[in-house]
Formats: sequence, C-alpha cells, structure tokens
Amino acid sequence: MKRFIEGENRFQSTLFPERLDDYIAEDNAVRVVDAFVEKLDLLDLGFERAEPSETGRPGYHPAVLLKLYIYGYLNRIQSSRRLEREAQRNVELIWLTGRLMPVFKTIAGFRKDNRQAIRKVCLEFVELCRELQLFSGVLVAIDGSKFKAVNSRDKNYTRKSVKRRIQNTQQNIDRYLAKLDAVDADEPEIREVSAKELQKKIASMEAKMAELKARQAEVEVHPDKQVSTTDEDARSMMKPGGGSVVGYNVQTAVDEKHHLIVTHEVTNATSDRQQLDKMGKQAKKVLNAKALTVVADAGYYEGQAIAECYAASITALVPKTDTTDRKAKGKYTKADFTYDARRNEYVCPAGERLTYRFDSVESGKTLRVYMRYGCSSCALQKHCTTATQKRLKRWEHEDILDKAEIELKKNPLAMRQRKALVEHPFSTLKQSMGSTHFLMRRLPNVKAEMSLHVLAYNMKRAINVLGADKILRQLQPA
Repeated sequence: MKRFIEGENRFQSTLFPERLDDYIAEDNAVRVVDAFVEKLDLLDLGFERAEPSETGRPGYHPAVLLKLYIYGYLNRIQSSRRLEREAQRNVELIWLTGRLMPVFKTIAGFRKDNRQAIRKVCLEFVELCRELQLFSGVLVAIDGSKFKAVNSRDKNYTRKSVKRRIQNTQQNIDRYLAKLDAVDADEPEIREVSAKELQKKIASMEAKMAELKARQAEVEVHPDKQVSTTDEDARSMMKPGGGSVVGYNVQTAVDEKHHLIVTHEVTNATSDRQQLDKMGKQAKKVLNAKALTVVADAGYYEGQAIAECYAASITALVPKTDTTDRKAKGKYTKADFTYDARRNEYVCPAGERLTYRFDSVESGKTLRVYMRYGCSSCALQKHCTTATQKRLKRWEHEDILDKAEIELKKNPLAMRQRKALVEHPFSTLKQSMGSTHFLMRRLPNVKAEMSLHVLAYNMKRAINVLGADKILRQLQPA
C-alpha cells in the first residue's frame, strides 16, 4: 500500500518502547488515579490485606485492585469480567497495575469485601476537592433519583401485584377446566391426548397459585408490604414521570460552585419525604460549614425535617405542598387564614378570629387547635366549612415553617437553580452506568457500588475544572 500512512511492523522485536510510561501522557486521568490511591492510608481506611500475611500465598495489594476499580468506573467498565479482560490488553491499565492481571473472582471479591472502606475512599476525594477549593460551602441542592436494581419486576411482589397475579392465574385455571369439559365430546383418541395436556397445564397453574398465595402471606407480614426475591433490599418505587421501577432511591447533595457531589446516600425508602435533614446535616459536616443553605423540591417538604434543619443552622428552601383539593373546588385553605402571633389567634377571610382552645397529639406531633363558633351566619360559609364552627390546627413549631416560607419567597429563582444543579450529576451518573442499573445485590453492596460511581464522577469533574496537572501537584508528597 503506497502513499498511505503506514503502521509499524507487528513482528518487530520490540513492540513497546523501553519505558511503558512513554505511552501515558502527562495529563492523563490515569495518573490522577495512581497518585490519589498512592496517597491513601489503606490500612487506616479499613481495607483487608493492607498488610501482608506472614504465611500463605501472597495476594494482591489492595491499592492495585482499588486503582483497577476507579479506572473502570471512570471508563464505564464496572463488570469484574470486563475489568479482567481490560487488565490484559489496555495499555493504561497495564501501566496503572504494573502489568498485574488479577482474575475476575479476585476483582469481584475485593469490591464485596471492602464495602465500608470504598465508601471512605469516596469521602477522601471529597476532602481533596475541599482542599482544592472546589466547593462554595454556601449552598447545596438535594435531590433523589430511582436506580434500577438487579431484581426484575416479575420477581417483586406487592399487595396489588400479587393480587393481580392470583386473579390472572385463577382465570387461566378456569379456562383450562372449561376446555377439559369440552374435550369430553371429542373422539376417544383425541380426548385422551388433549386431556393429558390440559391436566398438565392445570397442575402447573395450581402449583403457581400455591406459590403466589405463599408470596401473598410473606407480603402481609413484611414491614414494607412487599417482597423482592432476587435482591431482598430492592423496592418497587414510583417514578416522577409515571410508572414504577424496582430499585433503590439514591440521594445526593450537590454544591453550587462546580456541581460536585458533596455527599450521597443509597436508601430503599420509596419517597424523599424523610431525607432532607439527613442529607443537609451530612453535607454541612463534610463541608465543615458553620451555616448552609439547602434547596430541594416539594417532595422533601416535611415539617419535622425542616425544623431539624433550622436547628442545625441549615436554611431549607423547600416549596410547601398542598395535598387537599379544596382550592380546586373554590374553597378556602389554611393559607387563606392569617396567623396573629401577638394574640396567638387566626383571622379568617371574613375578619373573624379563631381563638386557641386546646392541644392535641397526632402522629407524635403536638398540635394547637383554634376554633370559632357561629359560622352558620357567615356569608362566606359555603367557601369555608359545612359545620357551625371552624377549626384549624397549628403545629407547635409552625413558626419555623413560616420562616422557611418567607426565605423561599426571598429566593424566587431557587427552584430553577436546584434543577440546574442536581439534574446534571444524575444524568451523567446514569449515562456512565450504561444501562442505568446496579450490578450488585443487597443494600450494603449497592452503597459501595454507588460510592465508586460518585468517586468517578467527582474525579472526572475535578479534572475537567482544574486539569490533571494541578490535582497531581496537590497530591505530591509534602
């Protein structure tokens, strides 16, 4: 082939240059992986076999396998079998591991046996980002997203789904029984063959029915009223756009400066309602901030959680949710009544006052009850109440919720800012995961896997913002 760029002869005596390092550019991300892991105290972080055994066959140093995994998650190679293949042919991995090529069982066992230590490594990189001043430490956006588990929808049983399956199975049994009755009118030879086939199908359906009823009993005694058979910790969760997914609810807190993930948590809670204060406090601790502002969507609105945030010097900007349909029906809601803090009374739209009467306790919360009698003579009664008196309840810490509402009104762009901050990391994470599902089962394992995803995201983002050279200088020994 003439007048084309020609490659080198593959049968030459030396395929690689004398130094393998010449193949790796100075600003290659793999150098950041190597320098970051080398700086870690793996023994202090809790990695198994960080110190060699005095007897037995020598094993791989945990640093080698950790580098392998971080590189894999940076490059969408999460499977232990794929990492095994890449370690044998990928020049960057050959450089990173020093030509070590562990088998997939060793690779998979490392991730499973060092779950807590891997989560700590993720926090170590967040600390590095803090040293590099990549966080503002002023505002974070909190959000959750549903990630698919290994457990399929067919292997998840809820009250509704198991009832539907039992009904479908019973319909199949009834249909086969009707066919079996109709076979009696056929010729003897046809009747004998058809009857045997139908009896087999009926037996199969009856066995399935027995299994479904056993699952129904398991669902009834389960605390969450659902059972997953492949991954016991996976839960069926509703998705914001409609439909459901059997998986996990991943929570993140994203800093406003460079969209880096400050902290994350994997739960199997089906809603975000109880996550606001937990994530806010974690983010404040990681950022070592005296005060912090967190912004979240309406799915996080919960009185006790908001009160916990303000008690911890965290300003929570969360839009209030109205779960009633009174406004749609043209009736007054609680927002139409004005609270007079000085007199501890409510003023209705007609100008009448609802006075404090007594306290009641509901769901562990102390509520103050305000009432006014004589509403039957009011011209606005049809928009307010059908009773002769109007009753309102006020939580003992509702002044904090009023304060939070005022703070939100002062920041009209907060919700738009939240969306711009927190949706970016989730879309990137899901794209990096390929098919957007976890490879491991059970909550502790999934938490470790998610930590590797978050570590890879933060590392890639930090390199894009600062460049590999600056991070490498920060990682050099003092």
